[in-house]
Amino acid sequence: MKLELLNEQGKAASQVDAPETVFGRDFNEDLIHQIVVAYRANGRQGTRAQKDREQVSHTTAKPFKQKGTGRARAGMSSSPLWRGGGRIFPNLPEENFTQKINKKMYRAGMASILSQLAREGRLAVVESLKVDSPKTKALADKFKSMNLDSVMVIAEEVDENLYLASRNLKNVFVVEPRYADPVSLVHFKKVLVTKGAIDKLKEMFA
Repeated sequence: MKLELLNEQGKAASQVDAPETVFGRDFNEDLIHQIVVAYRANGRQGTRAQKDREQVSHTTAKPFKQKGTGRARAGMSSSPLWRGGGRIFPNLPEENFTQKINKKMYRAGMASILSQLAREGRLAVVESLKVDSPKTKALADKFKSMNLDSVMVIAEEVDENLYLASRNLKNVFVVEPRYADPVSLVHFKKVLVTKGAIDKLKEMFA
């Protein structure tokens, strides 16, 4: 498998070898959908709460007499059928949204995403990505010269300068291979992988 190696101007200077097991997988839409949904679900917190008919503020008095009104009989205003009544199955703070994805499925799904990005020309390789100082402008100018406005960078190592320079850029996300996630890979227009990160991705997802 060959991937484009970009120069400082963002143009393909040459090609580098990449493992077929990570960058040459078939596209598995169902599996990718499953791991993306699971990843987003596992990031949810059960912070919302609703009240059942016991917890809502209400009176225990009968709203109106049983017969003669022509209306359906009612016993309490806390009924779930009434406005202001309690919920039948309320959402609780301890609600658990997690979905289980086994390691083999996750590795295969991530490799499928990387392979599809490579086929679409949205994934490329760079020698390295480093900045001399923690200046956002320096990194922004580097991406501007490469004609990149939405980019995820997977670097073998993210030092303090690179982290500080990238954290305030809106459409830039710089991570080490172990922190790469399926949602970000799908979201960004371009994914840059440093040469040193290719071997780590192979260890993780091959």
